[in-house]
Amino acid sequence: MAYGMAQLTAEGITEGMSKKAKNAKGKGSTPATLQLENAGVAFTLHEYEHSNDHMDDGYGVEAATKLGYDQHQVYKTLLADTGDELVTAVVPVSGHLDMKALAAAVGAKKAQMADPKKAMRQTGYVVGGISPLGQKTHHRTVIDEGALAFDEMLVSGGKRGLSIGVAPKDLIAVLNAVTAPIATW
Repeated sequence: MAYGMAQLTAEGITEGMSKKAKNAKGKGSTPATLQLENAGVAFTLHEYEHSNDHMDDGYGVEAATKLGYDQHQVYKTLLADTGDELVTAVVPVSGHLDMKALAAAVGAKKAQMADPKKAMRQTGYVVGGISPLGQKTHHRTVIDEGALAFDEMLVSGGKRGLSIGVAPKDLIAVLNAVTAPIATW
């Protein structure tokens, strides 16, 4: 059964790759893509060559630039610590995470960024490739409500250089996430 996947390669976009064909090649298969496949959610894969040359702007800005997407449509995944739990926050790469708004969204008094090493251990991903999908340990997830303005949003595919295009409503459903105004500019 095809899942509406596409791959961005140097030659252009390859459409219609089936789940079986993709997994047979192993190309782009990550815990994030597997979670979407298992849920039967349509998504697209967007690959680009990651470079450390311009990391002052961040991984998400690099993805938006190299893939030709508006920075408001490409989202970064951050792990925050409320003191009681770790929470996954998904915000546009063009903005910043509002910690007070995130804390309010999950009913906590405060929130701060989780230690990067702890974030990598908890998610199973490296910084710059943390996806809200397929994490080793599931965390409550809050997605900035601005995502609902798009038919498709891009999130990390679980490794640097790989993004997943998915309908916001599908991402919310798969993650059992909530939306809230958690981004600032």
